[in-house]
Amino acid sequence: MNHFGAQLMRHWQTERLQEYQELQDPEQHFTWLGETVADQVEIRARSLAGVAPLREGYLARLQRLNTARLEAEGEVLREYLLEEPERRPSL
Repeated sequence: MNHFGAQLMRHWQTERLQEYQELQDPEQHFTWLGETVADQVEIRARSLAGVAPLREGYLARLQRLNTARLEAEGEVLREYLLEEPERRPSL
């Protein structure tokens, strides 16, 4: 399980305990969910980063890519933390 899955699992264990207890295989569910979030973060980060400007220096590129990654992580995690469980496929 990646760090996204572990973070979502901890959230469910504290904030959505009843739903967590209803899962047949929490480990599998959050492993899958973590991979899904990681894929969505990658797609969103690439979109947010956009195309490199001409003559962009190393530090400017690093900042642009890191900012896009952090923003993407925040957006995607927020969506999954606030999402209603009925909209999510169960495993």
